[in-house]
Amino acid sequence: MNSLSLHSLVPEHVRRFEPYTPSRPDPVLMRMYGVEHLHRLNNNENALGPPNAARLAIEAFHSERAAIYPSGDCFLLREALAERFGKLPEQFLVGNGSCEVITSVIKAFCGPGDNIVTADKTFAVYEWVAEFSGFEARLTPLRDYAFDPEAMLAAMDARTKIAFVCNPNNPTGTYWSEAALCAFMDAVDNRCIVVVDEAYLEYVDKPDFPDGMRLMEHYPNLVVFRTFSKMYGLAALRIGYLCASQELVDMVRRTHIVYSVNTQAQAAAAAAIADDAGHIAATRRMVAEGRTILEGCFTRLGLEFVSGEGNYIMARAPLSDTLLYRKLMKRGVMVRTMTGFRFPNWIRVSLVQRPVMEEFCQVLEDVLGA
Repeated sequence: MNSLSLHSLVPEHVRRFEPYTPSRPDPVLMRMYGVEHLHRLNNNENALGPPNAARLAIEAFHSERAAIYPSGDCFLLREALAERFGKLPEQFLVGNGSCEVITSVIKAFCGPGDNIVTADKTFAVYEWVAEFSGFEARLTPLRDYAFDPEAMLAAMDARTKIAFVCNPNNPTGTYWSEAALCAFMDAVDNRCIVVVDEAYLEYVDKPDFPDGMRLMEHYPNLVVFRTFSKMYGLAALRIGYLCASQELVDMVRRTHIVYSVNTQAQAAAAAAIADDAGHIAATRRMVAEGRTILEGCFTRLGLEFVSGEGNYIMARAPLSDTLLYRKLMKRGVMVRTMTGFRFPNWIRVSLVQRPVMEEFCQVLEDVLGA
């Protein structure tokens, strides 16, 4: 019998890829660091949880329904999204989190020799999916912590199929205004698909922030990503979606896995957008208060920080980010190390309720003063 040679079976672009290692479950981490509580400030989760309507939808799920396949194309949720945003249901595609939707778009438009363009310090999944699928990811430097439209345009060529813009950007919180996005779309001039990832849209309250849903009526190559993981507090149910022209979505749907979104997620998401005004307002108040507390803390400690839109702030640590992570974990506070985002020795901190923000500030001050 021949011995198994994975080396010869796995493509070179997969072999050179470094696997992502998720953090361990909270109870395991608490045992490892010897703490009795753990404040999760690492993943930009909404500490208020889901809206009440979504909670009720989750609680209404009967275990008998676990034996029934979910709606394969999220039929009712797409109808709810269409009603909410004044679109057609056929303009929406729902996935098991935005990561699945990213994968479907890349599979739909990229072939051998093609490339995608995005920034070098942004949500990494655009780059990862392209690279482990065998397509080049062209990364352009940020300018003043923001996506640089001129650099992205310069990086494009005839084989560029998709440009990914994270707006506002994770982790810096910078954003393109409507004027900046329209200028970019005009310059691209339909040469490729432009994806605008609006995962943190609901946290932005700036009059010049663009509404991608509206702009796509003028730009047929514009695709908008949104998620229920951030503002709507449904991260554990993994549900995100895209909206684009009916023709464009029809192409992406051909590469999309059906039945990937479970029944509870579909019901909770539909309920969430039907009753979200109070939830969004309360979350914005929490984030604004948390931002004020952390900006004051970082200023007192003399730490450089970047505070834009979204429910997070990034700060430069005066020591290794991984060492600071371990020191904070020993006090029951988990933050995101930023070396993986190509911001070595920076940390990103999620903005949550006042008591937790104040505890974080005290712990950080103790750790840095030790």
